[in-house]
Amino acid sequence: MKITEVRVIVTCPSRNYVVVKILTDEPGLYGVGDATLNGRELAVAGALNEHIGLLLIERDPDHIEDIWQMHFQGTYWRGGSVLMTALAGVDTALWDIKGKRAGMPVYSLLGSKTRYHSAKLV
Repeated sequence: MKITEVRVIVTCPSRNYVVVKILTDEPGLYGVGDATLNGRELAVAGALNEHIGLLLIERDPDHIEDIWQMHFQGTYWRGGSVLMTALAGVDTALWDIKGKRAGMPVYSLLGSKTRYHSAKLV
C-alpha cells in the first residue's frame, strides 16, 4: 500500500481549521488529521502543500515512525510551531489509516481507553 495524495483543507468559516487528508492506493482507505494552528493556518497549509505532502507520495503509510523521523530529523531547522503542527496532522492521519486497516479505534492500537483520576492511591 502507498500514499497517493495529500489534501489540505482550510475551512470553517473562513480559515480557522486545517485538516490533512491522506489518501492511499487502497480504494476507500484514507486518514484524516487535524493540523490547526490558530493565526498561522496558511503557514501550516503551505508547509503541508509545498513540502511535507510532496515527500509523502509513494511512501508506505504503515511506516509512521519512519515518516515522522524523516520529517523531524531530516531538516536543518527542526521544530517550530508551524512545522510541528503540520507533522502532528500527518501523524494523526497515518494512525487513522492504520486503525481503519486493523478495524480498531486508534486508542486500542495505542493502549486502551482510560480516564485518569488524580485521586490519591491507597
